[in-house]
Amino acid sequence: MSIFNIFKEPTKTTPPTVNQSSFTQQDEKARLLVTAELDKALEQCKAKVARISRDCRMMNRKFRDTEFDLENDGELCLHGLRAPESTINYTPSDVQRVTQIFENPQFFIDGASSNDIVQGAIGDCWFVSALATMATAEGLVEKFCVAKDEEVGVYGFIFFRDGSWVTVIIDDFLYTSIPKYEELSYAEKTLYHDDKEVYNATARKGGKGLYFARSGTPGETWVPLIEKAYAKLHGSYAALSGGEACEAIEDLTGGVSTFIPTNDIFDIDRFWNEELLKANQDRLFGCAYQSLNTARSGDYNAKISGLIGNHSYSVLRAVEVKGKRFVVIRNPWGESEWTGRWSDGSKEWTKEWLDVLPLLGHSFGNDGQFVMEYKDFLESWEMLDRTLLFDSSWIMSFQYLHVTTKPLPTAWTFGDVSFTFSLQKASPAMIVLSELDTRFFEEISSRWYWTLDFVVFRKGEKEYLAHSAPSRLWCRSVNLELNLEAGEYVVHVRLDRHNYIPARASVPNWDPRIYARILSERTKAQSIAATKKKEEEAKAKAKEPEEAKQKAEEEAKKAEEEAKKAAEENKTVDDNVTTVQSEDGTTVTTTTTTIQKIITVTKRLANGEEVDVSDTTKEKVVSDAPTNVEGQSGDAAIKAVDPQPDPKRDMQDASEENSIFLGLRVYTNKEAPVTIEGQLRHEMEVSAALALAS
Repeated sequence: MSIFNIFKEPTKTTPPTVNQSSFTQQDEKARLLVTAELDKALEQCKAKVARISRDCRMMNRKFRDTEFDLENDGELCLHGLRAPESTINYTPSDVQRVTQIFENPQFFIDGASSNDIVQGAIGDCWFVSALATMATAEGLVEKFCVAKDEEVGVYGFIFFRDGSWVTVIIDDFLYTSIPKYEELSYAEKTLYHDDKEVYNATARKGGKGLYFARSGTPGETWVPLIEKAYAKLHGSYAALSGGEACEAIEDLTGGVSTFIPTNDIFDIDRFWNEELLKANQDRLFGCAYQSLNTARSGDYNAKISGLIGNHSYSVLRAVEVKGKRFVVIRNPWGESEWTGRWSDGSKEWTKEWLDVLPLLGHSFGNDGQFVMEYKDFLESWEMLDRTLLFDSSWIMSFQYLHVTTKPLPTAWTFGDVSFTFSLQKASPAMIVLSELDTRFFEEISSRWYWTLDFVVFRKGEKEYLAHSAPSRLWCRSVNLELNLEAGEYVVHVRLDRHNYIPARASVPNWDPRIYARILSERTKAQSIAATKKKEEEAKAKAKEPEEAKQKAEEEAKKAEEEAKKAAEENKTVDDNVTTVQSEDGTTVTTTTTTIQKIITVTKRLANGEEVDVSDTTKEKVVSDAPTNVEGQSGDAAIKAVDPQPDPKRDMQDASEENSIFLGLRVYTNKEAPVTIEGQLRHEMEVSAALALAS
């Protein structure tokens, strides 16, 4: 059921309208999004782990991940480009293997549970909360770790990023907060009676000494290891500081998230029945509220009945019992709970209601899990995030563009960027507009917060079908759920942005080696805008019959000849030649050529009319070359002069300013895949091409 159905009164006889898509899943559980790359990613991940396991056993060595080596390359793994003296500064005491920390380590003990998860030193409550939420969906978390050899210490994970599944391989080293015995002070050693064996057997054993996230179940390892894999995916642990729980769920499942302000819900009964009661079936929920304004009270620790602002909580389940509606929620800290009505031990829990606890799947205790009545739930939380999961009946297509926008101030309007897609048969659809995931290389990004929205038109029609769902400012993506008939559609995009840190701000103490690695990762991520279309063109060309291919080649050759002829007709050449003879007898001729080009392009006006527009540009080409170099003619000498390379793009490069990599993903029934193309205004397209070429 679409989130838009919350605002409409349903009828039993009318099929879903354009704003009322039906997202009923098949009988099988909703799991990881099936894409063309999923099977390939699974096989690659399994093959990598098997190869590492075989090689390590042959060499009688455990696996050490040199790409993310916690023991020997701690600065990269902990902070990335973020300087240690910044506000984010992690200081673990030691690094140990899982087998050194636990007596009998196991990845899962009786499966994954939301009670297994305890947040550590890093500010990634959003990620830990996402894990707790997903742990309530039976069998979902078990999908993330594709292959492992716990004896060798190698683990393979898959994550969904920018439209594709990617693999991440890690070893089993983890940071701990417990130092070596020799590093203790005299007073600390005295506490253990100066006995190193006692200290190692007690203080340095068990998950409570882990520096980052851990499992609440002794000996269980999946929580810190998946957090480590996610940190490697984004370059460092520090990169995980701050985020949205629903975005982590997207990265782990390939699902699609929507933000739902609680005060926007029109019919709370329908929301309960059509949304919350489906929690952890084909959708997952989280909740949060903004921090309170403390200007009047001066209480900087103010809470709403024990609930913490700017903190992600997991919705575990919704249960209706004895005429009351309850929501079971969990704080990823594993402590600090709701203290209002129906909190643990409150007066509402009479003997009659204590018998309901098993039906709620709840027990009293300071473990971070608590119960709220539905009314209090809606009044206390400002924002819900919902992530739809997809089963194997869905398929996803995507296309990315590099958009270089006009500098501010400029009109906030549609039309500069658009996507088109064709649908061969009717299907429910989820359309998602998103920017590239920049968490890995955020420190060298252009430092813009972007707000996205879009409208969908049926091609040839003047009235739009629907507008993207309202979302929070500066979110990574926006989406729209709707039912579509077969046909061609146009998605017009509108962009807004805020420069929160000047793009040319200098960041001191950057490690050139770490910077180079992050720059490489950015280049690889941004190549999606160029390579995806090439891949599709190559596939399409391979399917063409031989006759069609030959015809296409002939037409291309003809077009090239006509273009050359037109260029010759439309250019005016003005050559200025200056000859200078140096003291050593070398004659240098400088030729300045002014070339006038007339370019004709077709533009679409606001009313849909297409017109041809001519544009005239002038280019000056300056050639300096000796005319009497031995063994070369003058023309050959000019050709031998290498052009100066363009400066490499980095944080100081202006091509990153006012620039965004923007992608459209369309989810449909697998029997109705779509083909997507992206378009920019002509002047923007030239700008984007130049940026990619630099």
